[in-house]
Amino acid sequence: MLPELHLTPAVVAVILGMSAVTYITKAGGLWLLSRIEVPEYAEAGLAVLPGAIIVSIVGPELARAGPPEWGAGAVALLVAWRTENVLLALVSGVAAVLLFRGV
Repeated sequence: MLPELHLTPAVVAVILGMSAVTYITKAGGLWLLSRIEVPEYAEAGLAVLPGAIIVSIVGPELARAGPPEWGAGAVALLVAWRTENVLLALVSGVAAVLLFRGV
């Protein structure tokens, strides 16, 4: 049985505060990068950063997983390779793991 969730004013304030800090950090970074000249090598590194973050999160999970997860990883890899769309690859991988676990 799942515990009940109590949404108190303090919890809402913490969530809103964390959201504001996250937005300010991202907006500030974009504002700063629009004001300075970024070298090509830094732009290339920033371009591949989302994929690297995803691999660093998913990689260890795949190492501990089983055949359904490995198959879903292969599906996500194939979709990413063919479409070059990280979001589509993630959605495909999640759908595949759900499908493979159900089989």
